[in-house]
Amino acid sequence: MPELPEVETTLRGLERPLAGRAVAQVTVRNPALRWPVPQNLDALLRGKIVRRLSRRAKYLLLHFDHGALIVHLGMSGRLCHLQAFEPPGKHDHVDLRFDNGAVLRLRDPRRFGAVLWTHDVAHHPVLAQLGIEPLEETFDGAWLHRQLRARSCAIKQAIMDGHLVVGVGNIYASESLFRARINPKLSANKLSRPRCERLAQEIKATLNDAIRAGGSSLRDFFGVDGNPGYFQQEYHVYSRAGAPCKICDSAIKTLKQGQRSTFYCPRCQVR
Repeated sequence: MPELPEVETTLRGLERPLAGRAVAQVTVRNPALRWPVPQNLDALLRGKIVRRLSRRAKYLLLHFDHGALIVHLGMSGRLCHLQAFEPPGKHDHVDLRFDNGAVLRLRDPRRFGAVLWTHDVAHHPVLAQLGIEPLEETFDGAWLHRQLRARSCAIKQAIMDGHLVVGVGNIYASESLFRARINPKLSANKLSRPRCERLAQEIKATLNDAIRAGGSSLRDFFGVDGNPGYFQQEYHVYSRAGAPCKICDSAIKTLKQGQRSTFYCPRCQVR
């Protein structure tokens, strides 16, 4: 599933070609995505100018004067920026054609993605209850320590809770905890202020490193230019069960937490 770095990579690839462009036509071939695509999307957007693009958690937003288009890539979706119209494939569900002939196309084989419209970004149901952005300055060790004091769940589950902090998906949670040398099974309320400081720093560093690498390409994700990310080449623990730790040579272990696989080093992350 595309996570925060993959969505941020997509955003950065689309900002320059789309900002300031007018929508010439919207084509919806299959409205039956995770939520129905609005039937009046062409009428809403035809002739309107994309003022800017932004990201909220794993949602990409195209801002217009009268509202915003919200796009989620789901499990396997990707946005393709085509220089000119190309015949659509089986899984190409939504096209935005622009005044210069370029096309933004949502390709989503599993149809778990979403294309939604809102006049009020802050209060749209999919965005209103989201937690803090981990790359913002306000996300730091002091803030994290305050939030974790009342949480007795495992620390990995805490930092993956989108109501607390957004965008720290399974890959990046495992990697951040390894970098911070924190056992993923440790109760969240047991983390001291200094360890929260380190964890916040490593979450930021891990996500920024992944963005610089173009994200991770596991099965389905490719950037808007069709190129894969390569952060998976830098994994310390994720998907490396049984392989030697790059720091201490111990075998990487795995366990299930909240129906997700967690990867960790039993020696580097002993507590």
